[in-house]
Amino acid sequence: MNRNDATARVAHVFGGTLVHSTPRSAVEILQNCVLGVDDKGKIAFIEKDQDVVSLSKKWDFETSDIKRLGQYEFLMPGMVDTHIHASQYSYTGTALDLPLLEWLNTYTFPVEAKYKDLDFANNVYTKVVRRTLKNGTTTACYFATIHTDASLLLGELADRFGQRALVGKVCMDCNSAVPQYKESPSECKEETDRFIKELLKKEYPNVKPVVTPRFAPSCSSSLLTELGKIANNNKLRVQSHISENKEELELVKTLFPGCKSYTDVYLKHNLLTDRTVMAHGCYLTDEELEIFHETGSAISHCPNSNISICSGMLNVRNVLNHKVKLGLGTDVAGGYSPSMLDAMRRTLDTSKALTIQDPQHKTLSFEEVFRLATLGGSEALSLDDQIGNFVVGKDFDALRVNVCIPDGPIDLFPGEGPKVILEKFLNLGDDRNISEVYVAGRQVVPFSDT
Repeated sequence: MNRNDATARVAHVFGGTLVHSTPRSAVEILQNCVLGVDDKGKIAFIEKDQDVVSLSKKWDFETSDIKRLGQYEFLMPGMVDTHIHASQYSYTGTALDLPLLEWLNTYTFPVEAKYKDLDFANNVYTKVVRRTLKNGTTTACYFATIHTDASLLLGELADRFGQRALVGKVCMDCNSAVPQYKESPSECKEETDRFIKELLKKEYPNVKPVVTPRFAPSCSSSLLTELGKIANNNKLRVQSHISENKEELELVKTLFPGCKSYTDVYLKHNLLTDRTVMAHGCYLTDEELEIFHETGSAISHCPNSNISICSGMLNVRNVLNHKVKLGLGTDVAGGYSPSMLDAMRRTLDTSKALTIQDPQHKTLSFEEVFRLATLGGSEALSLDDQIGNFVVGKDFDALRVNVCIPDGPIDLFPGEGPKVILEKFLNLGDDRNISEVYVAGRQVVPFSDT
């Protein structure tokens, strides 16, 4: 569990209980441990807290420097939101009375068109980055809008506040009820190239571009082809939507009659790769899931949104049985909560609803859902070599959780061990229980300006 050579100075040392997931264990609890973070923000060591004195000499730190976690505190990996529309945050918690296609044209496109105004963008984007960080989202995969400068601003804000982020300038050239909210294919290609070039030029350590066709119905075949080329030529990640509701499925069949399925649309345009994450997937067939497995593409499960705008219910168990990478997403603002704790709870609710419909369905456990929100999300975004759990050499993206705070949402009782405490936090906790947030070793919450 340790590293033989201390090549970097230790910046943080924590002592206490660690909770994380591994590929073999959905929840692994490590008690009486000492975890060290080097000055590059990476996990330097994880050791048993038996001989702190020799450990401090080996890694050159003072025993008084150890941040001791209390009896009802633990460290867990930062949560990964694999699908969130930063540009929709202003109306989160409202406008949930229409199905998807009407919802887009009535609420979403008119609001997203406002992001040409950088003051408006700055106000909303500042709030969504701060809100998600405070709720424990250390990594967010963001949809922005078609506006390049506002999308670059979102990247700048994520970097400033310390959030790890994938930022996508939205691409769409057709089927928008708001005439000014679309681009020509050539404009979209040029602006996407500019967005990628300028964001990469900033050399933000933890903020990267992601190629973002909104979804097949709002993109012509020629645009999808260009975006596939851009993603593959630059080895970039891709994000979009797939099989969210039944009306959308029928529209895709009409718009792309030469394709066998919704999945086939993206496959034929070279947009399904091992760096692709597709949101929703409620109606994917087993044959389509096999294509996801073969290409290494991932699914972002967004249960709050799926229920809130009556889209459908994804059978996560079936996706996992097909060995398809899967993470969780809040899908703000189709989902009304920016908290990944809510995403976990709605994931369990959806799984239980499927069991009510079919008693043979194997309900997800809270342990499995915890893994989906952390390690699973990192796998879905092809970041699991960097984040997702506590492994020596990975970046220290972590939450310090305290389930016993004054006037907090959780009551504790004698004899409750760390697993019960974890389950209570996942089901009852909120941002008040997240006392500290770290991204790549940097403490980002509490905010430095508060």
